[in-house]
Amino acid sequence: MKADLHLHTTASDGRLSPQEMVQTAANLGLTVIVITDHDTVKGVESALEAAKNFPNLLVVPGVEINTDVPNGEVHVLGYFIDYHDPEFLNTLEELRDARYNRGLKMVAKLADLGIHLEWNSVLEKAGEAPVGRPHIAQALLERGYISNMKEAFIKYIGRDGVAYAERKKLTPAQAATLISKAKGLPFLAHPADIENLDSFIQELKGAGLVGIEIYYANYTPEKIAHLEELAETYNLNKSGGSDYHGFDETVGTDIGNIDFPQQSIEQFISLAEKKGMVFK
Repeated sequence: MKADLHLHTTASDGRLSPQEMVQTAANLGLTVIVITDHDTVKGVESALEAAKNFPNLLVVPGVEINTDVPNGEVHVLGYFIDYHDPEFLNTLEELRDARYNRGLKMVAKLADLGIHLEWNSVLEKAGEAPVGRPHIAQALLERGYISNMKEAFIKYIGRDGVAYAERKKLTPAQAATLISKAKGLPFLAHPADIENLDSFIQELKGAGLVGIEIYYANYTPEKIAHLEELAETYNLNKSGGSDYHGFDETVGTDIGNIDFPQQSIEQFISLAEKKGMVFK
């Protein structure tokens, strides 16, 4: 079995549409995938509909919520989301509005630095998706201001970048609670670099955290072993994924390109069965 539990589509800041994502995953022989777009579940229904053509592929509705912590941000993945839950959808809409306003501020800051982007160009990159920093990075790349997507974040729009702007975010605990109330399962995304991770996990468990992402792009065997130990210590489920966006090699990795232990995949499928999801 093969799995990829962290994938982004054109519903947020990915290159493939939900339908294309499902088709690609099926072509690669994946067994289970999760659509985890940033602060939106608008790609889920299309992905589930497309999955009806692939009986050997289980598609799980999910989300990735960017949250605020001192001196940085933490991402919380939600698996098995009730993507029709009104309170959940209203909160995500507020977060998307904050993304739009933050984007405007960043483009204005870039202009003050002599780096001129047309806001309409950024909106074109986003399409119907919420405006995100990767869309600004794409516009910078297109105009030749940077040589790759990662450079945009390092120099300009990352937290330490000269054009960075804050936006409204939830705390990690608030995100975990929101996901739980929408009948989802909160997992901590790519957690290896979180400060004081041990105590952080203990705190989030009180807000409903049930798992952590362990098998992730560019994680060393030492990092993976440490995260596995934490998962065992705190009785957490283990997940993994490519964090695929599809723009260049500096953001995530290719779909299904993660060494994911069979036991962890089987446990995830068991979670799906407990949630009432079955292979078609």
